[in-house]
Amino acid sequence: MSYTNFVKTAEAQVLVGTPDVLFIDCSFALNDKEWGRNEYEKSHIPGALYADLDKDLSGTIISGVTGRHPLPEKGDLKAKFAAWGITPTTQVIAYDAGAGFMAAARLWWLLKWAGHEQVAVLDGGKKVWREKGFPLESGVVTPKAGTFTAQFNDALLATAEEVMKATEKHGSCVIDSRTADRYAGQNETIDPVAGHIPEAISRPFNANITPEGIVAEQKAVRGYFAADFAKEDVIFYCGSGVTAAFNVLLSAYAGYSLPKLYAGSWSEWITDPERPVAVGA
Repeated sequence: MSYTNFVKTAEAQVLVGTPDVLFIDCSFALNDKEWGRNEYEKSHIPGALYADLDKDLSGTIISGVTGRHPLPEKGDLKAKFAAWGITPTTQVIAYDAGAGFMAAARLWWLLKWAGHEQVAVLDGGKKVWREKGFPLESGVVTPKAGTFTAQFNDALLATAEEVMKATEKHGSCVIDSRTADRYAGQNETIDPVAGHIPEAISRPFNANITPEGIVAEQKAVRGYFAADFAKEDVIFYCGSGVTAAFNVLLSAYAGYSLPKLYAGSWSEWITDPERPVAVGA
């Protein structure tokens, strides 16, 4: 069976050690950039590789131009996926310490962008995996290189200019995936400017995560985004293009066509003082 959005821990645990199935640990913390790798070395799903949000899943930051997590160059990303042994038949299962928003969904989106369909995020991540008593191991896994075939789909991307036009166009839908307080311009501790893109609506990335740390039922998620996908140009953004990928993943899980991602997001938007900023709920 091929998994293309989420995979339950019970389904994933029987795939450990299966040929052509690759687990990748994407655990990351913005306030401690070595935490994820350290946690991986302490315990990870058997056979899993580690992907670092800054070093593996992001490109070079250009001050005053890019956001905090710009997309990797296509050639670099293709080489990275090949080095990890991802081939056209590989089922990738990305996970992180929790529900998938830091930064398993980022890897999921990058692989989708590169044209690889067989990629899913582990629902509940390592937290639920551990709670279920499924096996973990320590140490570092060395990947076996393969041949990755890339067919990048840039239709999944939106530029700042396209976002600006969408906010000015009746019937478009630009969605801010950050928490409601950051959308409103409150408690901004990450980016130097608080607020949101004018006309954007708030759809926090964590609104569809249950108290148990798994995603809500498909029907509930579909209803959550129903009014948004009734519009034309659906574009998601967040602070730096990471948690917005989780909302894109939720959209796919709910059965909607993949919307666009403004990968530069708020941290790129505010590099140009000419771009408008709104505050408040």
